[in-house]
Amino acid sequence: MRRPRRLLRRVLVLALVAVLALLGLGAGGVWWATDHYGDQVARIPDAFPKGPRPPESPGHDGGTTFLLVGVDSRSERPTTGSDATARLWKYGAQRSDTLMLVHLSGDERSASTLSLPRDSWVAIPGHGSAKINAAFSWGGPPLLIRTVEQLTGIRVDHFGVIDWHGFRSLTDAVGGVPVTIAHDTYDPEQNRHFTAGTHVLNGEQALAYVRQRHGLPGGELDRIERQQQFLRSLVGRIGNSVGITDPLGTDRMLDAITGAVSVDDRMSNGDLRSLAFGLRHLSSENTRFATAPIIRSDMIRGQYALILDRPALRAQARAVEAGHPPGAEPTTARR
Repeated sequence: MRRPRRLLRRVLVLALVAVLALLGLGAGGVWWATDHYGDQVARIPDAFPKGPRPPESPGHDGGTTFLLVGVDSRSERPTTGSDATARLWKYGAQRSDTLMLVHLSGDERSASTLSLPRDSWVAIPGHGSAKINAAFSWGGPPLLIRTVEQLTGIRVDHFGVIDWHGFRSLTDAVGGVPVTIAHDTYDPEQNRHFTAGTHVLNGEQALAYVRQRHGLPGGELDRIERQQQFLRSLVGRIGNSVGITDPLGTDRMLDAITGAVSVDDRMSNGDLRSLAFGLRHLSSENTRFATAPIIRSDMIRGQYALILDRPALRAQARAVEAGHPPGAEPTTARR
């Protein structure tokens, strides 16, 4: 599998502060904007689990680790962002579809991302073993955070989430997102054809594109790479849609972002402000991607599952937490 390329400042759930950095606002502008728009960001109460949490490892670089999640909501109404009119979590109604651990280094000059496939077969506290995406379905953000922390051995500092309503609305808000498809593919699960070439996808088309895994040689891992590719293009599109000389366009875009995403209630406006300043130092040269290492795919209780190399995963996670490159490319498990 090709190495996933480049990241942060282009991560969807953190798009709000990334856009502030892209605007090149001065200190006063960032201060005002993070307070103004930060007040509009939906906060998730009690997102973190109670009880013992992983301590910082001896090699921790003093940075911040985010768990970023896309949820596959069965609600007909939005569940994330300030536009939400339904509950973020209801038992059995949503599953996490995209999981990324993103670590911004202590010196705010590098970032590392570790993607966790949704089909990873893991231990879920209080529920035995299942696919990792079941943790959100069974216990919302607290159980998902505890599951990820138990799996990786590192502590999550902040949590961000977007549902598919928000995903579609953001895509449409920027007038569609260009993607380049290398080969014709057919997804029998969605009954959709994707033709080779560069296409500008609207919200509905984009959602189908990033959800495809049937018909892709690498299955779930190819889908992860598609998601990373799409996020880079989406936030690049956001950057092209805003600017100092277009305050109305900028306001509309930031309203769209805050309408779509939710973060934990421990993330203050001051945290957003610090993150905005830190993101100014990042570039494609000092951002790194990795995907959890996989031993094999398997069928367990009638479900397709990915078996992780847990010792290697923990080593990758510690490297991420220490601000080092997160490790080798993953094994591709084919369906």
